[in-house]
Amino acid sequence: MNESDHRARYETRLARVLDHIYDHLDEPLDIGRLADIACLSPYHWHRIYQAMYGETVATTVRRLRLHRAAGFLANSSMPIAQIAERSGYSSLQSFSRTFRAVFGVPPAQYRRQGTHCRFRPALSGDGQMASVREVEIRYVEPMEILSVDHVGPYMQVGKAFDALFGWLAKHNLLEAQMRMIGVYFDDAGVVEEQALRSKAGVLLPGPLMAEVASAVAMDGAVSVTRIRGGEYAVLRHVGPYSDMRAAYEWLYGSWLVQSGREAADAPVFEEYLNSPKETAPAELVTEICLPLE
Repeated sequence: MNESDHRARYETRLARVLDHIYDHLDEPLDIGRLADIACLSPYHWHRIYQAMYGETVATTVRRLRLHRAAGFLANSSMPIAQIAERSGYSSLQSFSRTFRAVFGVPPAQYRRQGTHCRFRPALSGDGQMASVREVEIRYVEPMEILSVDHVGPYMQVGKAFDALFGWLAKHNLLEAQMRMIGVYFDDAGVVEEQALRSKAGVLLPGPLMAEVASAVAMDGAVSVTRIRGGEYAVLRHVGPYSDMRAAYEWLYGSWLVQSGREAADAPVFEEYLNSPKETAPAELVTEICLPLE
């Protein structure tokens, strides 16, 4: 067994841990239980996890819980105390302190005045947005991306991205030049949350895409998805992913209906220009790409 095969074994084991974390964010996560899921020694598995993923398992859990909490604050009326409890905090004060350290404001202020609120005036007719009003019409070349399917809340599409990165690592395909792309098929305001369909994808440099064809054909976990070429309305969004719902509402409800353009019969996609593992939520940059006729 060569070095690549050894790494693949570890990737497979730790992928099971990530799946368990995503599916049990409401529950206390026992380190010993995670070691059992990884089939690794409880003395060493977390060091392996940190070495391979660049962050401790505790950091992963905190990041995912706060990411979800921001979504609850921006897009629901769930009481903050309940959000704190679901995020694994024993007190509201502890949750507020941690949330503020990551998002720059306490939870109540984020709900009232967070970056998602900048989309609301234009939607309600009370005013115009100052900094996100501009949409660029851009021609996008057709693309073929490697992708992993996701069914469920869009805020949890990171689970599919983690599975995809594990597959790429197993096949020695992690490239700094790759582009991260999410494809979203359903309207979250119409389709039940647990039935929302999306894909986590990466665009690899051309020569590498040709090389992976055989590996994809032999592995049903990853597929090739084609993204149509043509004109797109591109909204460059800076801020937490929890703002995205409000951004979409503005893009469709304000910009599109006033633009004189028609949406094409193709799904919207997002391109992520930096990583939530290395970037503060307020500095995340996402391009929302709406296909046009």
